[in-house]
Amino acid sequence: MRRFIVMLFVVLGLTACAQVSELTSYSVSEQQLQQLMLRQLDQLQQQVRLAGMPVALAVEDMQVQIGPDNSDTVRLGTTASAVFSAFGLHYPASLALQIEASPYYDGEQKAVFLRNLRLLDSTVDAAGYRGNLAPLSTEVLQLVNAWLQEQPVYRLDENDATQRLLMQMPLNMAVQQGRIRFSPL
Repeated sequence: MRRFIVMLFVVLGLTACAQVSELTSYSVSEQQLQQLMLRQLDQLQQQVRLAGMPVALAVEDMQVQIGPDNSDTVRLGTTASAVFSAFGLHYPASLALQIEASPYYDGEQKAVFLRNLRLLDSTVDAAGYRGNLAPLSTEVLQLVNAWLQEQPVYRLDENDATQRLLMQMPLNMAVQQGRIRFSPL
């Protein structure tokens, strides 16, 4: 009889742990991440020099894919504008970049950052020229990379009960197709 009671408590304890684990997981969708990043685009502006000419760069739009092709990465599609200034004239250009990065959860800041950026594709459209202009693509990639090193793409919210509970324990972050999932270790 004593063995039966001990087994009953063990089973109840395991069931309770499994239920708590389910209750304390949280996911961030592509749409949520994209909306958060779009709100911060005004910070993605910079003056650079390319071949001695001043160039004003500004990222205007960003699309987000989480876990494309069942990978553990986040893919960003960015459109940016560049204005070259030379001899008192301004020459506008449009850029489109496909960037892939690895999400990283910083437990101290309770935030997700993107690291290890890789340029997958770039297109430049300027004054009738359409193609790849590697130096300008590199400048935009460096601008986005510098911004992402300091700016998290997602921060857990202390006002949400589930997220507040998760912040009190070590977390596992998993990239799944279309979402990033947080759960206790």
